[in-house]
Amino acid sequence: MKKIIVLALIAGLMSQSAAFSQGHKMESKTKVIAHRGAWKNTQVPENSLAALQAAIKMKCYGSEFDVHMSADSVLYVHHDHDIKGTDIETNNSTDLDKIQLSNGEPLPRLESYLKAGKKQKRTRLVLEIKASKQSKEHSLALAKKCVELVERLKVEAITDYISFDYDVCLLVKKINPKAEVLYLSGDKSPEVIKASGLDGVDYHYSAFKKNPTWIAEFKQLGLITNAWTVNDKSTMKDLMDQGLDYMTTNEPELLFELLK
Repeated sequence: MKKIIVLALIAGLMSQSAAFSQGHKMESKTKVIAHRGAWKNTQVPENSLAALQAAIKMKCYGSEFDVHMSADSVLYVHHDHDIKGTDIETNNSTDLDKIQLSNGEPLPRLESYLKAGKKQKRTRLVLEIKASKQSKEHSLALAKKCVELVERLKVEAITDYISFDYDVCLLVKKINPKAEVLYLSGDKSPEVIKASGLDGVDYHYSAFKKNPTWIAEFKQLGLITNAWTVNDKSTMKDLMDQGLDYMTTNEPELLFELLK
């Protein structure tokens, strides 16, 4: 009887160990970030509410989007500084609100985008604060307003921040130390990012190819690694093999297929 009990205990421990290993392996998988939403293969405009909804429906870990501030301090979601020949930073919301995307949506205000994202909890909102063409002051004011709006709408729990402007990243982290903030430009080493207090980096994949030890070094320092914009199988596989945490892509369907 004692032998049977011992064997049963050993079997139970082995089962728990296997379950833990499997769970740990699943958690270590690279997570999918849809670049400007899931737009390319869904035939909807990038950075649209429809692209966000497509990313959510696809169960992406995150949906990335870009934010600018108008001349009258209204925040808009769009990649380029201008849309249909209208510069966002130097025009007022009365004019910008008249602009429609190709699917008939109005140019999204950040408030509408965040409210749409708030209706779910699976997909994170990866908010890129665009560096201003006008001035550093404009960039910093935009950053402050983004954090304030996120807090007012109570979506802090599902919102992360990225920016090419290092000072913007530092400001966001200062305003909200609990926020996940990643730097985009690809020019700072793991040691510098660690010392800055930021949570990690979201570098173009070429930065990791140029510095092949960086992913491991960032991870060793407890920092997050993301790569943009990865759209081909070979680069996806290479970065996955290195243990990249997140991957931003225009091809989320392809990345999901590789992660199976």
